[in-house]
Amino acid sequence: MITTEMKRGTIIRDISWLSFNGRVLQEAADLSVPLKERIKFLGIFSNNLDEFFRVRVATLNRMIELSGKSKKNINMHLEHSPEKILSEIQSIVLEQQDVFNRIWENILIELEKEKIFLVNEKQLSKDQQKFVQTHFEEDVRSNIIPLMIESITGFPYLRDKSIYLGVVLSRKDTSMKRKYALIEVPSRLLGRFVKLPSSQPGENYIILLEDVIRHNLKSIFSYFGYDRYESWVFKLTRDAEIDLDNDVATSLIQKLEKAVRNRRKGKPVRFVYDKEMDPGLFQYLVKRLNLKKGNLMPGGRIHNFRHFMDFPDVFTKKGQRKKPFDHPALVRAPRVTDIVLEKDVMLHFPYHSFNPLIDMLREAAIDPNVTAIKITCYRMATNSKIINALINAVRNGKQVTVMLELRARFEEEANLEWKVRLEDEGVKVLIGIPNLKIHGKLCMIKKRINNHTIHYGFVSTGNLNEKTATIYGDHCLLTSDRNIMADVNRIFNFIENRKETMLKGCKTLIPCPTLLRKELLRMIDNEIRIAKSGRHAAMILKMNSLSDEMLIYKLTEAARSGVEIKLIVRGIFCMFTENKKFIKPVTAISIIDEYLEHARVFIFHNGGKEKTFISSADWMIRNLDHRIEATCPIREEEIKKELKEILEIQLSDNVKARYLDNELINTYKRDKKLKKIRSQIEIYNYLFHKTLKHPEVIRLELAETLEKSFASL
Repeated sequence: MITTEMKRGTIIRDISWLSFNGRVLQEAADLSVPLKERIKFLGIFSNNLDEFFRVRVATLNRMIELSGKSKKNINMHLEHSPEKILSEIQSIVLEQQDVFNRIWENILIELEKEKIFLVNEKQLSKDQQKFVQTHFEEDVRSNIIPLMIESITGFPYLRDKSIYLGVVLSRKDTSMKRKYALIEVPSRLLGRFVKLPSSQPGENYIILLEDVIRHNLKSIFSYFGYDRYESWVFKLTRDAEIDLDNDVATSLIQKLEKAVRNRRKGKPVRFVYDKEMDPGLFQYLVKRLNLKKGNLMPGGRIHNFRHFMDFPDVFTKKGQRKKPFDHPALVRAPRVTDIVLEKDVMLHFPYHSFNPLIDMLREAAIDPNVTAIKITCYRMATNSKIINALINAVRNGKQVTVMLELRARFEEEANLEWKVRLEDEGVKVLIGIPNLKIHGKLCMIKKRINNHTIHYGFVSTGNLNEKTATIYGDHCLLTSDRNIMADVNRIFNFIENRKETMLKGCKTLIPCPTLLRKELLRMIDNEIRIAKSGRHAAMILKMNSLSDEMLIYKLTEAARSGVEIKLIVRGIFCMFTENKKFIKPVTAISIIDEYLEHARVFIFHNGGKEKTFISSADWMIRNLDHRIEATCPIREEEIKKELKEILEIQLSDNVKARYLDNELINTYKRDKKLKKIRSQIEIYNYLFHKTLKHPEVIRLELAETLEKSFASL
């Protein structure tokens, strides 16, 4: 159980985030989840926690440092009592780590039942020992550099995402003084897992790379004359926040490149270590790394569980993740563009295929009537088909403009590389606006038909990334709506020319940072007014995070006025939902399941004339005030109906939904009297059946049936 306190009427953001990560941990503990997926959720939990310490805990530490200094001109929203928050974080993380360890122990038992054995260097058969020795000599030895750390004046730099073996060298007869050594485990180069030979068919043995090294410590250090070698794994998490100085003579690119280099040298914020580590080695590392008590996190033998997201696929029981399918309007369509020029199409990922986005760009790249493409890029796939289509467009003579957000956290280096490649191909690359991240997901394609210029493209809630589109739940509107595309054009003009009047000139899209907050407040006030008049007032709001205090206060006012509020929030949730003064109880749930719920959808009842929006923006200060975002109204009645039915399915989830209550307990929304509804499965079935019932699909199926019948005659 996580307890928290009132902070100006809202739940502390960082404590709420830990509650979200606790829901991820619940998935790892869920026996109904396939074993491979349970291990993956442990990896996700670990990776999430690493990023949390690299960013949020690091930020809280900075706030403490700033507490005695002038806060003028500091672009940081200071928390109240950061010391107290850090103390509570430490307590919660240690509690969750205990739960994590128990889950892992249970998973090891389940692995053995499936004849999958994760063994260490002391559990190897003779054949496996020979294999490990050979593997070490042929593949590992050349990739490690043992460091005798006591002999080095300046302590060696430790990588943020690496794991290390701290080694104690000694002699059994104590004739030589003990020595300390350090080895970085080269998991980036070689992977973390090594499959071992087995004498029994159907059995799978796996050893971790650090244990391969442990088995060969004698071979590594025998030169020094020691005969006893002990080792323990540890890792260091560093401050990953990027500081961009105000030197106007330095370009953003140079600043960012420098900041990324400096990130690698960020202050330690967490030292995770094997609690069985030799006390002398432990104290030595603490001293040399200048660690404080609040940085220290004791743990088990294994660290960097994020690698377990890529655990070898040795499972006999496979997961049943279904493949994406085509949107019914696009089934066997010769050209996506032709359909989009006729009507709006809403794609729902990961249920619908991501290919139509790529196909639409590929079609534009070779269409002689297309003259220009403009698109925003935030987090791209490693081998991005989107990028390839854009490069192809340039080679075919199109004017291509890419707004590439270089400051997408932890994607900075990759995006700097994309910038070079795109510019080498002749793409015009925009790199953003000072103090404003470009987070909106927009595309505009310009085409000449019969001496008339038309625009079409898309507005999305998620990144243009074909890899994450298979696991992230998002919505993407393919459209040629003149009003929407006019505003997309205004946003691109603002990004290029930085004139605020262009952003304020939007008449259909609601952009951040200028208009969305004001418009959300206006629409909530409208529901309050309707409720006070005695009529039905309601909102269904889905997002990743809800932490903006102004909007939380307004939602609280709405609940006190009798507005029916239903919230679906995956991650950070800072609103107190239980209040005796609420005329109608607030329904608030979080769904953690196989897919990452990433979409933002806002529905306002509006006196029976519902207003429906999709958005790239969460209800957070950073999104509303410090990012370029786009919120898009949905006017096509069939699409509005479809979006609402999807949200209603999610609200009825009683398998993977948890209540978001005041205590952050993460109680499952369960009722044994009701039929089990797992929303992600139900949404897949709902959309798939819509495809099956589509007239074009029925016609094609009938044609294929008749063709087979004639062929059999």
